[in-house]
Amino acid sequence: MDTHHIQHPIGSGFTAANTALDVVEGIDLSGKVAIVTGGHSGVGLETTRALRSAGAHVIVPVRDPAKGRSRVAGIDGVEIDQLDLTDPTSIDAFAARFVESGRPVHILVNSAGIMGVPLTRDDRGYELHFATNYLGHFQLTGRLWPALQAAEGARVVNVSAWAHRMSPIVFDDLMFDHRDYQWWQGYGQSKTANILHGIGITARGADDGIEGFSVHPGSIVTTDLSPWTTPEIRRAAGLIDANGSPVIDPEHGKKTAEQGASTQTWLATSPRLAGLGGVYAENNEISPLVELPAPAALQALIAAGETPVGVVPHAIDPVAADRLWDVSERLTAR
Repeated sequence: MDTHHIQHPIGSGFTAANTALDVVEGIDLSGKVAIVTGGHSGVGLETTRALRSAGAHVIVPVRDPAKGRSRVAGIDGVEIDQLDLTDPTSIDAFAARFVESGRPVHILVNSAGIMGVPLTRDDRGYELHFATNYLGHFQLTGRLWPALQAAEGARVVNVSAWAHRMSPIVFDDLMFDHRDYQWWQGYGQSKTANILHGIGITARGADDGIEGFSVHPGSIVTTDLSPWTTPEIRRAAGLIDANGSPVIDPEHGKKTAEQGASTQTWLATSPRLAGLGGVYAENNEISPLVELPAPAALQALIAAGETPVGVVPHAIDPVAADRLWDVSERLTAR
């Protein structure tokens, strides 16, 4: 599936400063079922809150259900279940429980993620950014496919990042078995994979009304995404000030969790996006296609505290999307 012809802004009417609650105003999700991974923390929690406020029944699968229940306390109508995205058996068990319940999935938001991890491998030997951010969600989406089909019109939203610029899919060495490891390359590769996954979902779900989307939520320093990054790193990136307080500047990509959750909520719910599956969005708008800047130019932009805008060609390459899908099926085979 080639998304180049639809990868351009549509005039959503929202801005980078809008919140998740803003974008669901007037939208009725009564009778709809949503699953939000990472839905107990950060942008995931605010996505859960917004979907529930619009009437959806929300399931939040988490590694530690007790922690999940404490985080969503006070949000009525949220169901907690157990899921570890790095454990294939746990993924299969959660999906089997859900499919056997007979319920459809109208909205699946693959929001959980990690960033900045030193070289770590799961029990299969897979690099942890790729395994958690992408491959676990690929497996989860696939195992939930019957429930997505049952919705007769479903959306899957994958949380990516502007860091997809940092790496294409390195098919010859996905897991850093033969190249030097840099966490930002591992993270970037996983985020490129999430965009390509949205394209693959849309291509394969066309007959069943299943559409996939991907999103850069913004840089949200208040989330649990990266406990590995130091205050020095966050200060250098302009995410915190000299006193250690979060910098909130949505027009330059630095957002609150409520603002960060808005674009994935918009993708999951806006009627205007029907038929536009496969696109990547940010700041509550479909992103323009841009050329990948030279490494020095990209580093200068980041050093200046700016967040790059747009999606680069290697992340929406339909050939790479199909190849990645085939590889991922082999990597997640039972």
